[in-house]
Parts: sequence; structure tokens; C-alpha cells
Amino acid sequence: MALLVFNSASQTTSFSFIMLRFILICVTLHGSNLVAATMYPRPNIVLILTDDLDVSIGGMIPLAKTKKLIGEAGITFTNTFVASPLCCPSRASILTGKYPHNHHVVNNTLEGNCSSVAWQKTQEPNTFPAFLQKHGAYQTFFAGKYLNEYGNTEAGGVEHVPPGWDHWFALERNSKYYNYTLSVNGRPQRHGQNYSEDYLTDVLANISIDFLENKSNRRPFFMMVSTPAPHSPWMAAPQYENSFPNVKAPRDPNFNIHGKDKHWLIRQAKTPMKNSSIEFLDNAYRKRWRTLLSVDDMVEKVVRKLEVRGELSNTYVIFTSDNGYHTGQFSLPMDKRQLYEFDIRVPLLVRGPSIKPNQTSSLLIANVDLGPTILDIAGYNVNETQMDGMSFLPIMIGTGNSSTWRSDMLVEYEGEGRNISDPACPLLGPGVSECFPDCVCEDSYNNTYACVRTVLQTANLQYCEFDDNEVFVEVYNLTADPFQLTNIAKSIDQEVLEKMNHRLMMLQSCSAQTCRTPGVYDSQFKFDPRLMFASLNTHRNKLRQTVK
Repeated sequence: MALLVFNSASQTTSFSFIMLRFILICVTLHGSNLVAATMYPRPNIVLILTDDLDVSIGGMIPLAKTKKLIGEAGITFTNTFVASPLCCPSRASILTGKYPHNHHVVNNTLEGNCSSVAWQKTQEPNTFPAFLQKHGAYQTFFAGKYLNEYGNTEAGGVEHVPPGWDHWFALERNSKYYNYTLSVNGRPQRHGQNYSEDYLTDVLANISIDFLENKSNRRPFFMMVSTPAPHSPWMAAPQYENSFPNVKAPRDPNFNIHGKDKHWLIRQAKTPMKNSSIEFLDNAYRKRWRTLLSVDDMVEKVVRKLEVRGELSNTYVIFTSDNGYHTGQFSLPMDKRQLYEFDIRVPLLVRGPSIKPNQTSSLLIANVDLGPTILDIAGYNVNETQMDGMSFLPIMIGTGNSSTWRSDMLVEYEGEGRNISDPACPLLGPGVSECFPDCVCEDSYNNTYACVRTVLQTANLQYCEFDDNEVFVEVYNLTADPFQLTNIAKSIDQEVLEKMNHRLMMLQSCSAQTCRTPGVYDSQFKFDPRLMFASLNTHRNKLRQTVK
């Protein structure tokens, strides 16, 4: 080591300067992650999830502020679909980034793995919020409806707080507006029916604003707000109870007509519907819209709070739904669970850093893509997870190649039916459920199907197979038939039918990376028979055996 001797003030100053530079270099080298984090902070992420919000029959019309503050400020995806048109399986797909055959949540019951002990042990540790929290960078917040059976005493009650959440305000069980219990970080908080203190959509808005006001400013945040609206029981805030007095469910070409070439469950619907049924569904349609006005207010409050705090420009805000809905289509009074556009298509609006305003994309997005996209925004390598979806962040910010994006996705549903006859509808026999007073049933044990939904410039198709005794098939060309009036399964080219059948089997047996392979109409598509499994669903014969 050289011996340095300083005999003057100028030499002392020079030594101090050298030492300062040395210290700065050491700090930079040894704390490069800290410096990078300070100079290039990770973006914040807000996910707003609605419940039963359709996009095909006008569900977005009441949400004027949401469309302006998120859609017009960013990108709207017009072809977004759910992996299953039912609350709990769909929400499980959002959280895990997996198709139902991989997360094994098949319906809204504890027996169907909805928030069960098995779900908690095998899937919850691998949700995207768990990844965000595990790596320590993001502070995480949840408020609202989680999974339909959350809080069940047989699965830990409201004391159970899933891994991944620093701040937890979860609704016990299914959607409500009044008279409910929240799990506040594992402790029950009961609410009554006082509007100013208990109306759930507003409570979620207030909790969210409190979080934004009091969170740490040293770390980025992920916030998920899951509203009850517009799910039943459709209770509007007092100021909106008389809104939309003349609105009716849209009379589209598939409204109140017989689905003569469809699965037997659709064919059993009575056409034309009774006037009482139409009056009931029109009233429900209006009530659904009324509940959405409070959601619109909540979105505005959250966006404005981010703006006031100077955080909006560095925050991705995502708005979507867990499934769609129908009111009178093919003479089914109202529900979800069916394979048609009105039940599987949902809204998806996103604003955020590097997303240009007023964009629209027709690329095919699946709700299994939400988790991978959020992880990608947070800087994590999705390929290190077992998620089936893919990140659409490159599409939003203009760095992705749309020509290499996926061309198809999988939709799966396992029907539910009681093993005894409905006393009001004895002629239908056992195996049906969700029956209305005029004996139109919305579900059955053999309403079990899987579909390939294909969206390309050259093809807009849906291919579905039912797991029933006749192995019923439905195929729709949505370019020529957007309302799915005509099932072309018996007239379509046999080679195309076989290819779509093969593709369905591939997707039903896929996992992680193999779920992202090109589809039938992609030039890169090559069918590998080794991917065909003999048995694709361990649950599918359970209910059938009980009703023999």
C-alpha cells in the first residue's frame, strides 16, 4: 500500500474528494439494487374485480366514469374471456394463473374445492399475491369478495388469512351489500344495514382510500378490490334506487328464442318465456345497473386519490369481472354457467405507465393471463412459475408482437345437479339445479363441457364438447353468427372438426408452458398425439353416478 503524505490544504481537499468518490463507488457497487430501486421504482398495481359483470348485453353502459378514467386513459381489450363462467373457479384462475383442470376448483361449493383446506394447502401458496409478498418488494392489500366459501368454519373460518396479503379485508362467503362479516386481518368485523356505515361497495371504497393514505411510501403496492356488484341480491345505494326506470334487458336476436340445436339443458327452456319471467328479468337488469353506479363512484375515488398523491402516473389500474351474465338469451331467465359469449366474455380495461390512451385491442386475452401480467409488471419471471397464462404487458405498452400472440384458449365448466328431483319440477327428474318457478333450470350435472375459443383475423370460432351420454358438440362461426344462433357442428368440414377436437384435448391436458403453444389456425401448429390423455377430469363421473 502506498503511503500518502499531505502537507497542504489543497492536498487535504484533494484527499477528501478522492475518498468521497471511493465511498460513492463502493455504495453504488454493493448497493446497486437499492440505487436502481430508488432511480427506477417499480410501478404500483390496482386490480378492480367486479362480480357477474357482463360486457355482451350492456353491462358497461352505466360505468361512464370507469370507461373514461381507465379505458379512455389506456387500453380496452374487446376479446377477453374467462376460463370458467362461474365465480369461484374463475377467481381461482385469476389468482393462480391456471385453468380449472390445474387448480381443481370446479364449482362454488366446499366439496368443489372452493376455498377448501385442499385449496389452501396446494394452490394458495402459489397465487400471484403470494409471489409478490414472498419476494418482499410489494406491500399487498385485499378488500371484498375472495372466494364463495371463504370463511367457512370447516376450512379455517375468517381467521384464515391466505398467504400473500399484508392487509386483508375479506367478505365472509358470497356477495352481499348489507348484514355481512368482514375478516379484518383474521378478526371478524360485523356490519348491519346502515347505509352510511355498512353498504359494502362504499365500505370497500373507504378502506381502499385509507390504505392509499396510510401505506408505506418506500415500497410499491398491489391493491385488489373485489366488489359485490352487480351480483344478486342487487341492492343499490339509496341515491341510485330509482335510476334507469325505463331500462330493459336488451332484445338481441338470441333473446327469448328457442335454442333448438343446442345442448338439452338449453332446449328445455320454455319459449316464449312467460310475461312474469320477462318482467322479473327486466327488473333484475335494472337493479344490476343501479348497483354498478356505486362501483363507478369507487373507481373515481381510487383514481382521484392516486392522482392527488402523485402516484397515478406510476400505477397500473386494471378493471375486469369474474364472469359474464345472461338475462333471457335462449329463453334462459338469468344466470351464468353457459358456454355462450354473454357468460364467458368479460370487460378488461387497463391504464398505466407507457400505455397510450384510447387504445383498443382485439387480441384474445384470458383471465388466466392476469396473474402473469401482474407478475411481469412487478418484474418477476413468469416462466419460473407453473402458471398457464401469459403476460399481455408487452401488448399494452407496444413492445409485443401481435402476430405471435395466442390464437385460442380453453373454457371449462363442470355442471352441478341435485341427486333428487326438484319438488316443483318432478318431470325433469334428478340431476338439475338452479330451477326457476316455471321449471326452467339453469344447470345440471351433465352441463359439463370444455371449449376451445379461437380469435384471429381469419377465424372467430368456438368448439365445445359436452361430457354426457351423447358427447354433444356445439360449434359456432362468430364472424357470420355473432349471437350464436346456429350450431354448425353437423355441417362443418370434418377435417376442421377433428383438428379442433385434437386442440381441445391438448388444452385440457396442458400445464404451464404447454398451455401457451400455438393454436389450430396458427401456422406453427403441430398436433402431438402424445399430449392426449385418456382421462382428463377426475371429477366428471361423480354426480352422474349418484343419479343413476
